[in-house]
Amino acid sequence: MSIKATLITPLIKESTQAMLEIRKSSARGYANHGWLEARHSFSFAEYYDPAHMGFGSLRVINEDKVSGGQGFGTHGHKDMEIVTYVLAGALEHKDSIGNTSVLHYGDVQRMSAGKGVRHSEYNHDAVAPVHLLQIWLTPHTGGIEPSYEEKHFDLTSKHHQLRLIASPNGRDGSVTIHQDALIYASILGAADSISYAIAPTRLVYLHVATGELCVNGIQLFAGDALKITDIGALLMNDAKDAEILLFDMQA
Repeated sequence: MSIKATLITPLIKESTQAMLEIRKSSARGYANHGWLEARHSFSFAEYYDPAHMGFGSLRVINEDKVSGGQGFGTHGHKDMEIVTYVLAGALEHKDSIGNTSVLHYGDVQRMSAGKGVRHSEYNHDAVAPVHLLQIWLTPHTGGIEPSYEEKHFDLTSKHHQLRLIASPNGRDGSVTIHQDALIYASILGAADSISYAIAPTRLVYLHVATGELCVNGIQLFAGDALKITDIGALLMNDAKDAEILLFDMQA
């Protein structure tokens, strides 16, 4: 599903700014392990912030930069929907249910950990770093059989519009997640202006992966995010080489 660019009048007034919570990139958790540089939007591993434990069903957004030839050894997960979005480089994946793959820019991977799965993730390139977002959502049902899926979304499908990349029913070519959540990706430039309507019972989280843009009059830069509640619509414009992810979730 692609939402075409349209122009609307911003619905946000000064009195409702509290419903848009800005999460600045510099305020995220940070870890540097030499081979891994990571920024955590929500509490993760040794980073703990009770004010940022998650948002709706969204539990983790980790921005990872992994050095050449390095990676995460075999480890386990349970009852989590794990979505990997590669921004640059090549990520090698192996898991205990028989999947092996190498992901590149434009690839989206979904692994439903269910009742238990083990996997490893390594930089497939010996020299160049790999840059990725790892996203975790809590599933609506625990103890399911683990499963795996990956799809490629070309640049054209994300330019100037919101492209659905994950949904509960896999519609419009998206990967299937076991949660009432929609994930969109978009690449926006200076001439783009996109509106997104939000139903009253929904939460929206908008993460800026690269570049910068304006959302309802708020300037956001790479790594910044917005937590959005009780807002009828978003207007995204004034972008500079922006790549964003938008999460629409049950409140």
